Amino acid sequence: MSYNPIEENIPQALMRTQQRINEACQASDRSPNDVMLLAVSKTKPLSHVIAAYDHGQRHFGENYLQDALDKIEHCPHHNIVWHFIGAIQSNKTKTIAAKFDWVHTLDREKIALRLSQHRPTHLAPLKVLIQVNISNEDNKSGVALEQLEALVEQVSQLPNLVLCGLMCIPAAGQTESIQRHAFNKMAAARDRLNRSYPNIKQLSMGMSGDLNSAIACRSTIVRIGTDIFGAR
Repeated sequence: MSYNPIEENIPQALMRTQQRINEACQASDRSPNDVMLLAVSKTKPLSHVIAAYDHGQRHFGENYLQDALDKIEHCPHHNIVWHFIGAIQSNKTKTIAAKFDWVHTLDREKIALRLSQHRPTHLAPLKVLIQVNISNEDNKSGVALEQLEALVEQVSQLPNLVLCGLMCIPAAGQTESIQRHAFNKMAAARDRLNRSYPNIKQLSMGMSGDLNSAIACRSTIVRIGTDIFGAR
């Protein structure tokens, strides 16, 4: 087998990333067990996924459907948990509903209806997160915070979905205080919704650059790609 320095380094990168999570949790008086590491494997080959799997990683995030399907089809490990974290087109909902365990980017009722309709009955309900456009960016997907509750009510009634929480991608290039302001708004929205919808517990927020702020603001899922798999 040929030597691949990136694959050789993935276990070390995973350990460093988990250490960052542990230290951020310690600084915020949280348990590391409360924060899921989602390894974002988009654009990376299946061999990279397997290298991470061999070091204990089980949750993987994919943005691009065809790229993800190639990995899912050929992956020898059937206990991987696949998360779809890209934009959802209507004509792709049938495949996403059949092939993924989680969807992080639900932002409108039409897509929710189609995901529920197409989820195969022999599978457990699809776990979904609603994407919130927390920084009100014109060019970014996600529901406005003011419209969140109406969408939550619609999604929560669909039979083949379980609404588990919220996801956001704050505006890039902001100061830490602005990052934390956005993350705190997300945490407050999650807490408010949780009182009426007990399944809404998850907060998918935080990437390599803002992991510490996200964990301090009670993120439960951090999405890390480059720090584990190298630059794209």
